Amino acid sequence: MKKLKILALSLGLLSLGACGDDFIDAEPLTTLTEANFYRTPADADRALVGCYDGLQRVWSDGISFPLASEIFSDNCFGGTGNADGFGYQAIDEFDRLRSPSDQNLFEANWRDYYRAIYRCNMLLSKLDQIEWGNDADQRKVVESEARFLRAYLYFDMVRLWGNIPLLTAPSAENLPQANPDEVYKVIAEDLKFAADNLPATAYGAQNPATRGRVTKWAAEALVGRVFLYYTGYYGKPDLVGVVSKAQALNYLEDVISNGGFGLVEDFAHLWPAASVNNYAGEDNKETVFAIKYSFTSNYDGNTDGNHWMVMFGMREQFSYPYGNGWGGGTVNPKLWNAYSDNDSRKVASIISIAGENIDFKNKNKQREYTGLYVKKYAPMVDEEGNSLAVNRGGANFMIGQYQDYVAIRYADVLLMAAELGSPSAQTYFDAVRKRAYGSNFSALSVSQANLMEERRLEFAFEGIRYWDLLRQGVNTAAGIIAETTTLENGGAPVTKSIAASKIIETKGLQQIPANQVTLSSNTLKQNIGW
Repeated sequence: MKKLKILALSLGLLSLGACGDDFIDAEPLTTLTEANFYRTPADADRALVGCYDGLQRVWSDGISFPLASEIFSDNCFGGTGNADGFGYQAIDEFDRLRSPSDQNLFEANWRDYYRAIYRCNMLLSKLDQIEWGNDADQRKVVESEARFLRAYLYFDMVRLWGNIPLLTAPSAENLPQANPDEVYKVIAEDLKFAADNLPATAYGAQNPATRGRVTKWAAEALVGRVFLYYTGYYGKPDLVGVVSKAQALNYLEDVISNGGFGLVEDFAHLWPAASVNNYAGEDNKETVFAIKYSFTSNYDGNTDGNHWMVMFGMREQFSYPYGNGWGGGTVNPKLWNAYSDNDSRKVASIISIAGENIDFKNKNKQREYTGLYVKKYAPMVDEEGNSLAVNRGGANFMIGQYQDYVAIRYADVLLMAAELGSPSAQTYFDAVRKRAYGSNFSALSVSQANLMEERRLEFAFEGIRYWDLLRQGVNTAAGIIAETTTLENGGAPVTKSIAASKIIETKGLQQIPANQVTLSSNTLKQNIGW
């Protein structure tokens, strides 16, 4: 019998704030198997922590979904070091020939997504053998959280690759790719179950017991996001017959009316590097769902840190409060110029080397330099240049970053509800814009074009823009993303070209890792254009 890796399951406890000696000491490691571990509600909750840990790990290696999503879009270029390989340029330009040897850029992610899904499937398959006793309601909660996590993972995967094997049982079968509709049906059913079965409890600062956990509100909000993407990208009227437009809107309206969320008054206070001493904090009133991170990552199997944030840092240079990093995802000046100077989100979202009088000395090390870097997810240092992660005990600045990834914000719920035709659409739209412009606010009518532009400015660098473009149609997205411009590689001007034809050819999807195609004995089929 395959042994259950209880130690691995326990890693997520640090982020959920539920670590205790009784967990490790509950039973000798060698006696716990898949057959005898799942017996009590406490066992189920421990296994659920392992599912959260699986989600936490999916971007610990490879290329993270938030970073990749920004590079795919018109927000960022590939960037990275001037002496590095051209893998980030290949995904930026949707062109395998840009870096022919990089055929496995997302392989670590592919493996970790399926490992996380395996954990969810294992737990779900064992629910019937657990002695729930008087905790029957707890079963629904555990099942709902596990199904939400599985849906979240599959939603990432089906957007990235389009054509993926669908596993709903703890299996390692070599399955052919499923039709995307089959995957979306599982996603929709999982999220609907979670939305309908989780209790209407408050999240985050309102209820510390839920911090880092899936709530009813997170499930309802994600239904809206999945609905908008699926119906837009695939041109369908509803979400695979499981969720109608009216139902999706009702879920979002429920979050707005009953979730207890609100907009943080100052946009800059949402982001540590933009506010320093005025940060609103993790799980603030605007956070609907976040992937939790801690500074405790090490090289001995503990993978709790935000390993991907260092890619957004300025190339090998700090300037208080911004820490150094690898220069990935350099910001496109088109985005900087899209913001009005009266829009507080401009300087809260983007580091301007010239605008902040930063003496940047590493142009010779930076590829695709634009003079603009991401601020929302910037590594941070103290005034002496010491990494805040290391100051707190992190192994180093690369794996010790601890800023959570806020996957769903309340502002997104408001704008999605407006887009789906809420009677309060103008009120929701105005609320987001009033915060951004303050005393400079002037009303703008709700329209699809205005909503898309507002989403661009509100959610820059949060992993949303590309999918907002793609759901307007691949051709539309390609026309917006495509450009020819002049950037700097190593301090020298170069011409950068992103061709609409490549995005159209690939349908906006990414390359399935070549090693996985080989390992499947070609059961997996490579996506068109790669």
